[in-house]
Amino acid sequence: MSTSQNLETCKKGFAAFSEGDVETVLSDYDDDIEFVIPGNSTVSETYRGKAKVKELFAKLAEKSFKIEPSRFLSCDDDDVVVVLAQVTAGGESAPNADVFTYRDGKLLKAQHFGDTAMFERVYGTK
Repeated sequence: MSTSQNLETCKKGFAAFSEGDVETVLSDYDDDIEFVIPGNSTVSETYRGKAKVKELFAKLAEKSFKIEPSRFLSCDDDDVVVVLAQVTAGGESAPNADVFTYRDGKLLKAQHFGDTAMFERVYGTK
């Protein structure tokens, strides 16, 4: 899969997520997707598989989670797309970066880099 195709798949996923269309988002995920949310919040863990990621999305939605991308970055020879964004949840907002790794046109791994303290305040700690 080309870098530009991965970039377009990523943009399509963000658009679908903002519309609440989780099934379209998940259709571009590998069955063995790994979605990593760091920190000690109640949503912090490594989610494996589409069903677990769907559970994550439901937990995030409980606090009116939104993500507004500002830049999509990729390298010509890589299957990685970096998205810079602003996340909002529970009345708080913070900058965020996500790193998405693709294989054969499917999202294989998502790594969240954001304000873990905000997630702990909004979603509570473990």
